[in-house]
Amino acid sequence: MNTKEFIEAALREDIRDGDHSTLASIDAAAQGTAVLKIKEDGIIAGIDLAQDIFKYLQPDVSFILNKQDGDKVAKGETAFEVSAKVHTILQAERLALNCMQRMSGIATLTAKYVDKIKGYKTKVLDTRKTTPLFRAHEKDAVRIGGGYNHRMGLYDMVMLKDNHIDFCGGIEKAIDRTNEYLTKNGLNLKIEIETRNIDDVQRVINHGGVHRIMLDNYTPQELERAIELIDGMYETEASGGITLETIESYARTGVDYISVGAIIHHAVSMDLSLKAQIS
Repeated sequence: MNTKEFIEAALREDIRDGDHSTLASIDAAAQGTAVLKIKEDGIIAGIDLAQDIFKYLQPDVSFILNKQDGDKVAKGETAFEVSAKVHTILQAERLALNCMQRMSGIATLTAKYVDKIKGYKTKVLDTRKTTPLFRAHEKDAVRIGGGYNHRMGLYDMVMLKDNHIDFCGGIEKAIDRTNEYLTKNGLNLKIEIETRNIDDVQRVINHGGVHRIMLDNYTPQELERAIELIDGMYETEASGGITLETIESYARTGVDYISVGAIIHHAVSMDLSLKAQIS
């Protein structure tokens, strides 16, 4: 779903046959101005999307931007001022705020994880633990917060996880069948495989045929041993229950990536409001 399709669907869900509160109380020709107020510290995200929402309803809407996506913000500051028909402002208000609050919460939490491992080569990745149909914007927020995106979905990278391996009949068989499938179908996709212990890592190294090894639910000590064993032959990714308190101990091992689903699904929305500017 592209941005236009998302906006169309979201506004249709909210407005349906009409914003009757606005239709009943505000003249259709009335013009107005509103200010996006920031009510807590963090990283702002979703300003570009908010502009798209307003402009979908009224292409000639006017914005004065005080902040850009990715800026550090503080309580009491303003992100932008929008001037448009009052009907446009009131119909776009909730959708723009919902998106910005969610995205800003994700960007803020992501930045905290990224800051914890600054100085290390390790990159913070998101996961597919996202909100259906809002994934692209949540992943935008991760990038705005300084993180990196893992695969977008099931279509753009092969990830052979524990269930794939078990249902297929083992690591080697899963790798071989995947490479055969990709060759047969002319697909140029990277293959990542999950390992659950050092024995799994050794089996993958012995067999080959992948691009990245996921090290799932390893302790930092186990991860360090696995990284030494892999010795740069494959990209490495640590995953599973890694928190703000523990992420540095994992980055210290030299792992290439740490995937953290929590930067999206545990993010708390930032408090923002859109208030009428009355002159």
